[in-house]
Amino acid sequence: MTAVPFVTGSNPSPRVYIKTYGCQMNEYDSAKMADVLARSHGYRRTEHAEEADLLLLNTCSVREKAQEKVFSELGRWKSWKAEKPGRLIGVGGCVASQEGEDLARRAPMVDVIFGPQTLHRLPELLEQARARRAPAVDIRFPEIEKFDNLPEPRAEGPTAYVSIMEGCSRYCTFCIVPYTRGEEVSRPLDDVLAECARLVEQNVHEITLLGQNVNAYRGRIHGHTGEQGTCDLALLIDHLAQLDGLERIRFMTSHPVEFSDSLIKVYAEQPKLASFLHLPVQSGSDRILAMMKRGHTRAQYLEKIKRVREVRPDLSLSSDFIVGFPTETEDDFQATLDLVEHAQFDTAFCFLYSPRPGTPAASLRDTVSADDRQRRLQALQARLREQDDRFRQKLLGTVQRVLVERPSVRGAGQLAGRTSSNRWLNFDGPAALLGRFADVTVTEVLRNSLRGQWVQTVDAVAA
Repeated sequence: MTAVPFVTGSNPSPRVYIKTYGCQMNEYDSAKMADVLARSHGYRRTEHAEEADLLLLNTCSVREKAQEKVFSELGRWKSWKAEKPGRLIGVGGCVASQEGEDLARRAPMVDVIFGPQTLHRLPELLEQARARRAPAVDIRFPEIEKFDNLPEPRAEGPTAYVSIMEGCSRYCTFCIVPYTRGEEVSRPLDDVLAECARLVEQNVHEITLLGQNVNAYRGRIHGHTGEQGTCDLALLIDHLAQLDGLERIRFMTSHPVEFSDSLIKVYAEQPKLASFLHLPVQSGSDRILAMMKRGHTRAQYLEKIKRVREVRPDLSLSSDFIVGFPTETEDDFQATLDLVEHAQFDTAFCFLYSPRPGTPAASLRDTVSADDRQRRLQALQARLREQDDRFRQKLLGTVQRVLVERPSVRGAGQLAGRTSSNRWLNFDGPAALLGRFADVTVTEVLRNSLRGQWVQTVDAVAA
């Protein structure tokens, strides 16, 4: 392969296009890639791939056919690279971690391959590819080094994501994440607080704390007061709530085993914590949960949901389900439907099981037919839609506090904001409301959103 140099001189502001697959963690990482490249080489981010000097894929390998999607996209980019001398291609994220050198052999048009923990080295890797005229690869797991080498956080609106940890140590049998992002490593408390404070200074009013297993956060405490020890997620939320101007806090994604008493307590005591919880359960069958190595039973899961709803009655509950896990029987599936009825989820994400190469579950004998999987998926989605409909109807006529994030996609001068329960609400209002909290009465319930009437603007209060 022949690598090519950066475009300089005639194009003093090169452009980078980043295509992102996957979760909020990947969205966060993509934003940091753009910041790193802006600082190092003056790259400007573009939404038009054909005009970019650098094309980056930030990949996810959690779902089926992730690798195929990556190689398909690279196939399209191959001709673009040939058309424009100086254009570079990079692949990052979890597929890059999985494939490593094999990716370079299968896709020789790629100049740089990097993992989630080495995105901060992207400028250096690009220089290496140019100098060596060969792909530069770094898919190591260098602890928390990434966060120590990122530019200052930059806000792009009133909400922001902040990654507080990397990796996962649960090793569920179906999941590839521990193998592509490594073991759990938490950022020190002071580092997280400093990043959040800088975002609040830029008029961010809502922060979502991110991690593959975010409620396993255990950040080192080494404050100027001499305080020592570790900080869990509940204590971090309490610290963040003290930041003037930060009015709403969210977190995702959680694991039931680490959903602790201290987290339930913070739902009871901290009004700035949003009334929303995404707590993946995956199955309602104890037999399947054990095969998945989830580490909890259905009864333990339901007990935690019961306790948090006792202290936060208006909680909106979301979850993930895997349908058709190897050997799943009709009884196992009925147990999942039964759990759905008991838990009363407001929203949920349902996925057909697909084996991820390298995971323990990939070696299990698969006895569930494609027809049974599809039938069960449709039945589960129908049950969850009923619950979603009931939850949305309960919002009709209520006053919801929303953070106004953007003009509505509906246009016509409407604005859009999210409720504490994570629902989009569209309403008529002046552009001056953008970036502020507003109380809005829900007047209409639609399938994917709500409509309402602006009541009043709210500033500097818990939301």
